[in-house]
Amino acid sequence: MPQTLLHIKNMVCPRCIMAVREVLHRYEIPFSSVSLGEAIVEKKLDDNERAEIREALEAIGFELIEDKRTLAAEKVKQAILRLVRQENNGIQTNLSDYLETQCGQAYSALSKLFSDVCGTTIEKYFIAQKIERVKELLDDNELTLGEIADLMNYSSTAYLSAQFKQVTGMTPSQFKQRAQGARKPIDQIL
Repeated sequence: MPQTLLHIKNMVCPRCIMAVREVLHRYEIPFSSVSLGEAIVEKKLDDNERAEIREALEAIGFELIEDKRTLAAEKVKQAILRLVRQENNGIQTNLSDYLETQCGQAYSALSKLFSDVCGTTIEKYFIAQKIERVKELLDDNELTLGEIADLMNYSSTAYLSAQFKQVTGMTPSQFKQRAQGARKPIDQIL
C-alpha cells in the first residue's frame, strides 16, 4: 500500500500530535502514525486532499513543509526540542556532534542552512529553548534554581542566572515575581 510522509512545521508537544490526528480523522485520511514534525498517511494524497489538509493545518497554526531546506531546519529544531525537553538534559557530547548525529549532516552545513532559513543561529535557538524551559520550571515552583541549573546542564546557578538575564532582561527572581504572561509558546521562540 502506498504511503505519504507529511512533514509538519510547528509541532512541539503531545497536544500538537492530537490536533494533527484530529485533522486527519476529520478528512478521513488513514494514517499509521503521527509524531512531532511528521505524519505517515496510508495512501497517496491527491492534490485536493493535500490542499485540504494544508488549509486545515494552517488554520490551527501548523504548516506542511514541502521545501527541503525548511525541512532540514525543522529537523534541527525538533532535535533541539527533544534535547531540551528530555527528563535529564545531560548532553554527553557537544551540541554540534549531537545535531550531526540526529540530523545526519555536517554541523557546518546545518548551521548555515538554519541561519538562512530561520534568521537566527542554532546556538541562539538552543539557548532560547533552554531559557523557555527554565521559565516553565520556575513557574512550576517545584525546584530550586540550583536544581534547575543542574537539570538543564548549566555549569552553575550564576551562569544560568546570567544567561537568563541576557535573554529575558530580568533575573530568575524577578521573573518569578512578575505578572503572568512573560512566557512564549515554544513554536514562536527564535
